[in-house]
Amino acid sequence: PQSTISYVLVKDYEAEMMNEAKVPTYTEADLKGCIVQESSFSVNFPVYLEQYLKNVWQDVELLLKKHRLKGILNLTEGSMTIKTTRNTWDPYIIIKGRDFINLLQRGVPLGKAQEVFEDDKACAIVRIGKGFFTQNKQRFLKRRERLVGPNGKTLQALELLTGCYILVQGNTVSVVGPPEGVSKAAKVVVDCMNNIHPIYGLKRLLMERELAKRPEFRTEDWSRLIPKFKKTNLTRAKRKKARRHERLQKSPFPPQPAPRKEDLEMASGAYFLKGDLQHRKRRRSSDEPIEVIEEKPGRRRRRKPTEDDGEPPTEGPRRKKVSFVEPE
Repeated sequence: PQSTISYVLVKDYEAEMMNEAKVPTYTEADLKGCIVQESSFSVNFPVYLEQYLKNVWQDVELLLKKHRLKGILNLTEGSMTIKTTRNTWDPYIIIKGRDFINLLQRGVPLGKAQEVFEDDKACAIVRIGKGFFTQNKQRFLKRRERLVGPNGKTLQALELLTGCYILVQGNTVSVVGPPEGVSKAAKVVVDCMNNIHPIYGLKRLLMERELAKRPEFRTEDWSRLIPKFKKTNLTRAKRKKARRHERLQKSPFPPQPAPRKEDLEMASGAYFLKGDLQHRKRRRSSDEPIEVIEEKPGRRRRRKPTEDDGEPPTEGPRRKKVSFVEPE
């Protein structure tokens, strides 16, 4: 039966179990005749990968033939199909083949995708598209760019700390590597799309790697040694509650007006000394001689009369206006 792409995230406890448990080895003689029915998986690939898949499909067929599988590339429908054959003896190899064509469909190179056939390797395809973590396209693009980092430095650091190959392609992130590293890398990717900066995940992975090197810390709990980063941004409900609390704390009365200049002078006492100072100033100015101000051309200024000017001329009595009346 056909199936769509399966997106599998390896859990932390599953990764620990796979690392601690010893994987038994089986041979063809042990599992001969366990497959009684043909199984197949099919996935569609994008148009821009058609030429690449056409060039490498001969190598893909050789690889699948080595694991007793059969692959079909249909360029008309744009699909890849993988099937078991009569010679297939491993019942789980079809699941690895399904993951193999899923990685090819997401643009992972053939050299990295074929590592999923190894027993100590795992893979994960994490969906990060719009609708899974955020509905805003611009916010999704910014978070995906934050995961890659400037010139891909953040992604390179994550690959070094986890030992995995990571490819960000479109709306998915493909991870190939050891199970424990795949789990850690997928967790950092999910946290980044949940608006947690990947630098915090890198710091946590770096501290875990340093603690793993010391034998005295291998049997202890690391939760008290690894810092826990919390979000500083308040949620919408908390911001609304804080604004409501501020509104309730506000007084219903209007604020007091600012004090006037006279009020400040009264409080300091300078207002009551102001009248005495002005009186002294007037008295001092009346004792001093008055200077004569020269008139400037084009501007006449009134000056105070002096003794040299003499008495002012007196005006005579005003004449009454006489109105003449014509005789009748």
